[in-house]
Amino acid sequence: MNFNFFEKQTSRRDMLRGSVTLAGSAFLAHLFSSTSLGASAASYAQTAPSPADLLANMRAKFNASPVQTQKLADNVTMLSGPGGSVVVLNGPDGKFVVDTFVAPAWPKLKEALDGLGNAPLKYVIDTHWHFDHADNNAPLHAAGATVLAHENTKKRMSEPHDLPALYRGADGALAGLHFDPSPAEALPQETFAASYKLQANGETLALQHFAPAHTDTDIYVHFQKANVIQMGDVFFNGMYPYIDPGTGGTITGNIAACDEILSLAGNSTKIVPGHGPLGNKADLTKFRDMLVTARDRVQKLKSAGKSAQEAVAEKPFADLDPVWGEGIINSDQFVQVVYLVL
Repeated sequence: MNFNFFEKQTSRRDMLRGSVTLAGSAFLAHLFSSTSLGASAASYAQTAPSPADLLANMRAKFNASPVQTQKLADNVTMLSGPGGSVVVLNGPDGKFVVDTFVAPAWPKLKEALDGLGNAPLKYVIDTHWHFDHADNNAPLHAAGATVLAHENTKKRMSEPHDLPALYRGADGALAGLHFDPSPAEALPQETFAASYKLQANGETLALQHFAPAHTDTDIYVHFQKANVIQMGDVFFNGMYPYIDPGTGGTITGNIAACDEILSLAGNSTKIVPGHGPLGNKADLTKFRDMLVTARDRVQKLKSAGKSAQEAVAEKPFADLDPVWGEGIINSDQFVQVVYLVL
């Protein structure tokens, strides 16, 4: 995917304004076919979907992925597919669900949860505020779950967010996105500031807030007995990540968050990313080292006075692309993201 969403040369302030609510991911790249990307500005203007249609298209793209199930421990299951990774602790004390997929995936998520047994839903935990991780809070709450998250997640979900324009160079701008505040029934009913513990089904769930990393709302969930750590979008396994500048994300903070988990994890720890396959300590180490390399290279270009587009032209990640560049974000996009979150 070669859709460069920061392709218009602009200042840091303008870039920040234009990327405030990318919703924590560069998944907008998936919304547009090669036909639409090749259209002229005039033809695009005639066919431009509304922000509501764009968001619906985004959710539909996610929902096209099937739900895949992977057992991580006797009572811990990973569901992956329409919007990243969901982890479920299941047992006689009920189901404890971490992250929730996108809204159209609710029937598939419900079917997967029902397939784990008849225990009632007890808690839903959001790893951060982005819609692809919190979209199904409301139906899960209606089904009996208490929604739990960091206090900043509730704050961000309570606010409107706008993406005024998405530039693709000389052909003009793709229409922006608008995110309304989440309805009251989707907001967390319980929040915490630093850490929180739940004990159920013979397991201890330790929740810990990261300093700003992917966003300022990120937490990890440590299933201590099962030796499983769910990191949300602080970890994209095997692909360049998106780091959200509009809600506090920084690349140095993301590196620090990886270091925090690396100090906690052992060689047999299962590490669940926000996107990508199940990982381990070696995978997270590779991701962390890539972030350090990317930060240092872009910082050198920025300190030399290069603009974001000039930094892109230098192709600083050419040697990284064979491993990291085939995911959600391509190389040019990631250069600009790093430039923005230094």
